[in-house]
Amino acid sequence: MKGILGRKLGMTQVFTADGELIPVTVVEVKPNVVLQKKTKETDGYEAIQLGYEDVKEQRSTKPEIGHAKKANTAPKHYIREIKADEMMNLEAGAEVKADLFKAGDIVDVQGTSKGKGYQGTIARHGHHRQPETHGGSKNVRHIGSLATTGRNNGRIEKNTKMPGHGGAVTTTNQNLTVIKVDTEEGYILIKGNIPGPKKGLVMIKTTVKPVKEVAPVELLSNTAE
Repeated sequence: MKGILGRKLGMTQVFTADGELIPVTVVEVKPNVVLQKKTKETDGYEAIQLGYEDVKEQRSTKPEIGHAKKANTAPKHYIREIKADEMMNLEAGAEVKADLFKAGDIVDVQGTSKGKGYQGTIARHGHHRQPETHGGSKNVRHIGSLATTGRNNGRIEKNTKMPGHGGAVTTTNQNLTVIKVDTEEGYILIKGNIPGPKKGLVMIKTTVKPVKEVAPVELLSNTAE
């Protein structure tokens, strides 16, 4: 597995040489820096720690500054680990760029979904409304009775689905195809939608599905510039 951090910029569309329209998400991918290489000997597991987007030293703590200096780089705003067996040849201080992936690669994209604010159980969990006829309650979108499991009336079971804050959770869209990679401009085009709002941080990584690669599509030259 391999992975890289980027920012979701939004969606657009490109056309293939055959005239097919492909909806794509544009992900800005600036160079990631390997801050630390974790091994079984020193840490008990293998992983690569990536840093993304510089932070001024006056806005960082001394431990953050010291950790970054070990990789000969500036403190980073985002730090993520990935169990990247395909990247274990990299050492601290190495840069990871958009060309880590290529057109035709199948990837999973992880991000934080859009926050929806306070939601009821219908919008949040897909519950049905209560009966609206035969003398039923007029508050048909209410959650209804909670403490009636029969085992101990008056006790609400753990993990009961209730109203509350919707969205803003870590989620992954799987089995997406890389349409184009531009290392010079620093972006990757991915077919379909990915989690999160515009400017949201995402991690692009090798899919866990069996098929890791498909034939790349040929784009019209003026559609993806």
